[in-house]
Amino acid sequence: MRVTTAFSRLLRLPGVWARKVRFEPDRVVVEVALCRRRLICPECGYSTVARKDRRRQDSVWRHLDLGVWRLEVHCRRRWLWCPVHGARTEDVPFARAGSQFTRDFEGLVAWLATRTDKSTIRRMLRIDWDTVGRIIERVCDEELDGDRLEDLYDIGVDEVSWKRQHNYLTLVACHQRRQIVWGCEGKGQAAADRFFEELNQPPGERALGPSPPPAIMTAAGPGASVPIDAGVQGAWLLDGEELEPQVFARADKLRAVSMDMTGGYAKSVRTNAPQATICIDPYHVVALANQALDEVRRSYWNELRSLGDQNAAKRFKDARWSLLKKPEKLTDTQASTLSRLKSAGGEVWRAYTLKEAVRGIFQAGLDLEDVTVLIDRLLSRLSRSRLAPFIKLGKTIRKHRDGILAAIRLGINQGRTEALNNKVRLITRRAYGFHSAKAVLALVLLTCGPITLHLPHELHAHETG
Repeated sequence: MRVTTAFSRLLRLPGVWARKVRFEPDRVVVEVALCRRRLICPECGYSTVARKDRRRQDSVWRHLDLGVWRLEVHCRRRWLWCPVHGARTEDVPFARAGSQFTRDFEGLVAWLATRTDKSTIRRMLRIDWDTVGRIIERVCDEELDGDRLEDLYDIGVDEVSWKRQHNYLTLVACHQRRQIVWGCEGKGQAAADRFFEELNQPPGERALGPSPPPAIMTAAGPGASVPIDAGVQGAWLLDGEELEPQVFARADKLRAVSMDMTGGYAKSVRTNAPQATICIDPYHVVALANQALDEVRRSYWNELRSLGDQNAAKRFKDARWSLLKKPEKLTDTQASTLSRLKSAGGEVWRAYTLKEAVRGIFQAGLDLEDVTVLIDRLLSRLSRSRLAPFIKLGKTIRKHRDGILAAIRLGINQGRTEALNNKVRLITRRAYGFHSAKAVLALVLLTCGPITLHLPHELHAHETG
């Protein structure tokens, strides 16, 4: 068997055949030629048989290593003239546009990025740190399902920090699919508005660019049409009545949106999807109660320090976890400390009982009617507590009361979204830093989104089968 034939079978690059193989001290160079005669634009797929001129462009791509040798693919590409993008070198079927790596190599990098840190990938595959991020972005852009925003009914919205100095990503998760389907840099109402803007955009418009406004047919049948936002008079309608315009917005399918009590997401939902029920996660209500208790504890600790009783302040500081942990999870030492706090009474113990009252209304086994009664009693108790942090907590709960009850009625919370966010935090820590939010978001979607990655040998085995 000729060496070129052997390498054609070994590389398994689609649409090319090996012309020449060259062995160098640290690498193997395989020169290939395209099997097709037509030239294809790498940007839009425009096809033509006409060349722009007779010049050829020598291009190099990195392929999967051959043992300890680097393997490079060389190809002399032709130039074409695209009516949209102008002069371009022709596309090749084994690599993405603008990339210096084959699809198999980038697939391996993306798969490793979802399971290990970038430093390991850099050392193992002998590529630059920034190159890993660029490969992740290219793979995500191509593999991400364009229909992932279709048929969204119950979603969760939350933000996650990916870098110091308050750098956030806003992530949208689908409760049915248990996946992150959308994300962007930033947080708050502006980020949520960007999501609804893309959600309400017709699917074809994202791929084909701006399109004329949709139109509906007139009552007279096929013929003239009018913009979707204009009323249409029909012969059978009474004077002053109009046909209802058709609704194409996918946001109208949303039934429930779960979120926490911060970030301004609720305002965006009420504006862009008023039919959706806002569900406030009970976990965040309990978390706010813990924060209020800790504020009371710190205030009392500072008071002890200001009085000069350092020993008492030190003993009380150690009581933090006795107050914040669930009673059934306390150690013997922590339970003894809590018992002493109960005997001492005072503001700290009252704050602890209020925190437990908040946690108690969300216990399993209570139906909506029970929770409604308990939350109203709790609001009355918080308003009379004479503890500033808990008075503030009561105002917050009263503001979001309907959303809290809706979460219990529908059984929708942020548990799955928080689990995905914890996975995102693990990814960002494991990567040891990112230089752009786009690279972070691409890795998040590769790991937690609607993308299924395969190793090169798995893809080729599937093609063979």
